[in-house]
Amino acid sequence: MNPNKQITLLFFLILGVILFGTIGYTAIERWHLFDSLYMTIITLTTVGYMEVHPLSTPGRAFTIILILSGVGTMLYALGVGARVLLEGEIRELFGRRKLSKKIEGLKNHYIICGFGRMGRIICREMQQHGAPFLIIEKIPEVFASIDKDILSMQGDSTQDAVLKEAGIERASGLISVLSTDADNLYVVLSARGLNPKLRIVARASDEGAEQKLFRAGADSVVSPYYIGGLRIAHTILKPAVVDFIEFATKSGNIELQMEEIKVKETSNIINKALDECGIRKEMGIIIVAIKRESGEMEFNPKSTSVIKRGDTLVAMGETKQLKALEELVGV
Repeated sequence: MNPNKQITLLFFLILGVILFGTIGYTAIERWHLFDSLYMTIITLTTVGYMEVHPLSTPGRAFTIILILSGVGTMLYALGVGARVLLEGEIRELFGRRKLSKKIEGLKNHYIICGFGRMGRIICREMQQHGAPFLIIEKIPEVFASIDKDILSMQGDSTQDAVLKEAGIERASGLISVLSTDADNLYVVLSARGLNPKLRIVARASDEGAEQKLFRAGADSVVSPYYIGGLRIAHTILKPAVVDFIEFATKSGNIELQMEEIKVKETSNIINKALDECGIRKEMGIIIVAIKRESGEMEFNPKSTSVIKRGDTLVAMGETKQLKALEELVGV
């Protein structure tokens, strides 16, 4: 039974015993309600005070019944109540320990600060791509709505202790999508100080907040209102372009996907041109761009463009083809 239902049932059980005793003394001894209630309480609690009034023979018989049934019921109810509360505390303690062990086992994961409307979408995308992530949410009502299958912890992500508990030293990236720019700024400052190599993406609502977030240490700043406005305008002015981008980037699309693939140091395609690797001819994959290790982006690279160590390929193709490319790049 649910612990809350158990507590409610025990409460009504105790209340029923008290009412039984009070009504019984009032009916048998003709006492006032308060005297009957007092006599019932001292009998059930076995405190041993003197009787309120001298008891008649029927009253004594009723007291025997009340002691045999009521005291046993009270002890049972109190015992079960204590067990439920103790089990709840133990369950909560083990739950915290289990969560701590899971977090300690995380490595190269992503920390998502905030589970609002944007946070939900981000988590859904993370799940579909199989990326390890952890949610930090401060508001209890919002935290309670997070799916139990999703790794999450309740806390204030602007605090260093909470970020450390989330394993920020071992994380690959952090996404801050809290409701205010001030909170996002605090998170970025704290995260950058705790992990200088961390990739940080932050949300900005006001135009002036973007530069502050960059100065605080954010690698990328996203303004939902700005992007949303551009998207609406382009949907009217360039509908075919928008449809193509949505088609290429939509999750779950098996016909066409756009992915970025990091070239590993052990890859055999390092220092080879694109036409030598057979990425375009044999695999039928379109290399949209090559991001160099220095951060320079080479769009629409030529067939003679050489792949170097540390490059990231922005590729477009079917899911099966992209997996084959990942295997080729990782060899």
